[in-house]
Amino acid sequence: MSVQETAPGNTVISWLMGVLLLAGALIGLMLTAFAADPVMEFHGLLFLLFCVGGVFFLIRYGSAKDDGDPSPYQDSVVRAGVIASMFWGIAGFAAGLMIALQLAFPVLNFDLPWINFGRLRPLHTSAVIFAFGGNVLIATSFHVVQRTCKARLAGGVAPWFVFWGYQLFIVIAATGYLLGVTQSKEYAEPEWYADLWLTLVWVVYLLVFLGTLWKRKEPHIYVANWFYLAFIVTIAMLHIVNNLAVPVSLTGVKSYSLFSGVQDALTQWWYGHNAVGFFLTAGFLGIMYYFVPKRAERPVYSYRLSIVHFWSLIFLYIWAGPHHLHYTALPEWAQTLGMTFSIMLWMPSWGGMINGLMTLSGAWDKLRTDPVIRMLVVSVAFYGMSTFEGPVMSIKAVNSLSHYTDWTVGHVHSGALGWVGFVSFGALYVLTPLLWRRSQLYSLALVSWHFWIASIGIVLYITAMWVSGILQGLMWRAYDSLGFLEYSFVETVEAMHPFYVIRAFGGVLFLAGALIMAYNLWRTVRGDVRVEGVAAARPMAAATAAE
Repeated sequence: MSVQETAPGNTVISWLMGVLLLAGALIGLMLTAFAADPVMEFHGLLFLLFCVGGVFFLIRYGSAKDDGDPSPYQDSVVRAGVIASMFWGIAGFAAGLMIALQLAFPVLNFDLPWINFGRLRPLHTSAVIFAFGGNVLIATSFHVVQRTCKARLAGGVAPWFVFWGYQLFIVIAATGYLLGVTQSKEYAEPEWYADLWLTLVWVVYLLVFLGTLWKRKEPHIYVANWFYLAFIVTIAMLHIVNNLAVPVSLTGVKSYSLFSGVQDALTQWWYGHNAVGFFLTAGFLGIMYYFVPKRAERPVYSYRLSIVHFWSLIFLYIWAGPHHLHYTALPEWAQTLGMTFSIMLWMPSWGGMINGLMTLSGAWDKLRTDPVIRMLVVSVAFYGMSTFEGPVMSIKAVNSLSHYTDWTVGHVHSGALGWVGFVSFGALYVLTPLLWRRSQLYSLALVSWHFWIASIGIVLYITAMWVSGILQGLMWRAYDSLGFLEYSFVETVEAMHPFYVIRAFGGVLFLAGALIMAYNLWRTVRGDVRVEGVAAARPMAAATAAE
C-alpha cells in the first residue's frame, strides 16, 4: 500500500483526535481547578498534560504522510511497546519482590501508608498484568497483525494514541493505589474515571486491529489474530460490566459499584477469572502461535487443532468463574457449573499445549543451541502445568483445602512467571533484533543465563508456596481431641515464615534475570554483538530481510 492511499484517511483521524484531545485538555483543566479531593486534582493535572502533549504530537506527526514512520510497517509504535514492556516489567517484578519481603519481614512496611503491603500489592498485580503483560500484548499484536495481513496498521496516529493512552491509564492507576484510591476489586482496582479512560483507549485499540484486518492483503486470517481479537473483544465486555459504578461526585475519586452482595461477587469473579482466561491466556496464546513457529522455523503442528483449540477455549472459559466462590452464599448450582466447566477446560488447554510443543517436531535440536526457543517451549510447558492444576483446584474437595491459602498464590505464579513471563520474554527477544534491524541479539549466552536464573527462581517460588499453602490448609482444619482448633491463626502465620523467605529469594532471582534481559536488549539496540564461543542460533538477518 502506498503512503498516498492512506494519507486522506489519516488526516481525518488526526483532526478528529485533535478535537478530542482539546476537549480532554479542557476537562483536565476543570478537574484540576475544581477537584473535590487532592488525588483527583493530581490526576486531572496528569490528564491535562497528556492531552496537551498529544496535541503537540499531532502537530508534529498528524499531518505527515507517513505518520512519522517511513517503513512499510508501522514499527515505531511496536518499538515503543517493547521498551515500555521492559520498563514496566522490571517495575512490577521489583514491587512484587518488595511485598514478598514485607510478608517475610513486616518491619519493611516502615509504617508509611504509601508503601505498605495493602497499597503495594495491587500496584504489583496491576504492574505485572496490565502494565507489563498489556504492553507486551499491544506491541506483539500490532507486530503480528501487520506481518500476517501484509498491511500497515490502520488509523494513522491512532496506534500511538492506544500506546500513550494506555501508559496514562497505568500511571493514573498506579499513583492512585499509592495514594489510597481503589475500588477494592481484584484485578479491577482503578476508580471510575480511570475505567472510563481505559474504555476509550480499548475501543480505539479494537478499531485499529479490526481496521488492519479489514485492509489485509492476505485472504486468510491467521490463527494468532483470532486469539488476539478474542482477547480484545472479551476484555472490553468484562471491563465494562464489572466496573459499572455510580460516582459520588464527577469531580471526586470515590464511586460505588452498581452491584452488591453475592451478585457483586459473581460479577467480579466472572471478570476476575476471565481476565486470566482472555488477558493472560488467549492473548498470550496469540503470541505462542506466531513466535514459536517463527523462531523454530517450522509450521504450526496442526492448524486444524489450533482452530478447535480456539473455539472450545473461548466457549468454555467464560463459564468457569464461579469456582472462585465455593462454600459461599453463591447458589450451589452455580458453584457446580463453574467447577464443571473448569474441568472441561483441560481438553482445549492441553490441546493448545500439545500443538505448541509439537510445532518443534523436526527441530528439537534447536533447544540445545537457541535459548530463546528454549524459553518459549518451557513457557508452553508451564501453560500445560498451570491448566492442569487450575481444574484440579476447582474441584470442591480440593478447593476446601487450597482456597485462601498460599497454594493459590503458587498456582497463580506458576502461570504468571512460567507461562506469561517466559513467553513474553521469548517474544521480546525475537522482536528486538527485527525491529531495530540488527543481525542478532547482543548475547545468546546472556539469554541462557536469564533462562536458568529465572527458572530456578520460579521453582523456588512455586514450590515454597505449594508447601506452605498445603501446610496452611491442614493447620486451619486441624482439631484436637476435644473438638477445638488445634492451632491459632498466629501459629499458622509463624509457620509460614521460612517459606516466605524462600519465596522472596525466588523473586530476587526472577528480577535478576529480567535485569540481565534489559541489559541484553539495550546492547542489541545499540548494535553491539558479543563474541561467544558457543555456536549461535540462526542470525536474524535473513528473517529481517524476509519481513
